[in-house]
Amino acid sequence: VQLVESGGGLVQVGDSLRLSCAPSGLPFSLYAMGWFRQAPGKEREFVTAINWSGSMAFYEDSVKGRFTITRDNSKNTLSLEMNSLKPDDTAVYYCAAAYDQRPHPPRGANAYEYWGQGTQVTVSS
Repeated sequence: VQLVESGGGLVQVGDSLRLSCAPSGLPFSLYAMGWFRQAPGKEREFVTAINWSGSMAFYEDSVKGRFTITRDNSKNTLSLEMNSLKPDDTAVYYCAAAYDQRPHPPRGANAYEYWGQGTQVTVSS
């Protein structure tokens, strides 16, 4: 199983970025997917998650209204659209997969079996 993130980079405050995750080696449509992030000196934190079908998503409060998670089960892709970026969004962003077909996607990192290598997002002021 591999989860490969892409799309990170250095941007200015207020800019947008789109992260992508390309899972392989697993039945994508049976997995809930999540994005987590880890800033320097901080613990990894939940950002957003989407259920197996794409019908329900949860967001951490600080990104609500700015970030949007989507998935395309026909193409085995997961995306995270990030708008109005702030310096506090600076972190390594990880996509993760959880074998879970319940309506609500899990928020806890322990629920996710597979992780990508991470992609750096830096928001400069």
